[in-house]
Amino acid sequence: MAIPRPVFRPPFNMTRASHVVLAVKDLKESKRFYVDALGFVVSSEDENRLYLRGLEEGCHHSLVLEQGGKPSAQHIGFRVLTEEDLDAAEAFFRDLGHRPTWVEVPHQARTLRVSDAAGVPLDICASMETRPRLILQSSRFSGACPQRLDHFQILTPHVDRALEFYTRLGFRLSEYITQDGSEEPSFVFLQRKGNPHDIVFAPGPGPGPLLHHAAFTIPETYHLMFICDLLAEMGFGRSVEYGPARHFAPGYARFVYLRDPDGHRIELFNTHYQTIDIEDEPLKWEMAKVLAGGWGPPPPQSWMTEAAPFGAAE
Repeated sequence: MAIPRPVFRPPFNMTRASHVVLAVKDLKESKRFYVDALGFVVSSEDENRLYLRGLEEGCHHSLVLEQGGKPSAQHIGFRVLTEEDLDAAEAFFRDLGHRPTWVEVPHQARTLRVSDAAGVPLDICASMETRPRLILQSSRFSGACPQRLDHFQILTPHVDRALEFYTRLGFRLSEYITQDGSEEPSFVFLQRKGNPHDIVFAPGPGPGPLLHHAAFTIPETYHLMFICDLLAEMGFGRSVEYGPARHFAPGYARFVYLRDPDGHRIELFNTHYQTIDIEDEPLKWEMAKVLAGGWGPPPPQSWMTEAAPFGAAE
């Protein structure tokens, strides 16, 4: 397929990746992993849900853990700029036959729930409750010192469909990967907030989409090593799946991928670059060069094939 041209005046103004909701088997054990080890901040909690945020985040949550049966990804969330954009989003999805619905979500304002073109269940809102940013409260820094949610990666057999769809919503293609000498994008990295990606689509087995990982920024490279040592000390040593290492491309990030007690994958990383200007063109990478570049061992088979199924979309 041809690379779609950017849409600089989309039907509504989506601004960034906002939050992710994960179902877990044991909320207490998940809290020990995410809060006691990784250092996420608890915004609020009850018997069935744990609402977490990063140290620099002023909004109530970017990661929600729900007590459930089978571990799964429930929704990924995006923000739009205004309530008017939210109404425009409903009209846009309805015109496409995507059956959007309004749902009540704790700590969020009006929330639109809908599936995207790849079948990923989305929660879209314009605002949520706020909490104090803790970025200057050094005494609250612990573990990996997670700062903010940056992006999601989705596995789907419909990468081409997702690329066309999100381009229509104003997402810009920052980078893409091709395979076996093909010119067809196999992995696509799409962004709204001005760094390489808010959402990534990669080949998956189908039929439905899978959440490969959610990624959070951390302050310094040494936190990547420190968190691995801390996880080992706390009995979570086997949660370190891939890294610490360096992506030569895309994104150029130093990173580590972790698996939580339910197998959900979290990426921690500390480096990105800016891509905002109109002359920024998508960067093309060949898979063989991506795997050969950077430093550290190649990803394990689990990283290539395992991911979390989504719950039923509305």
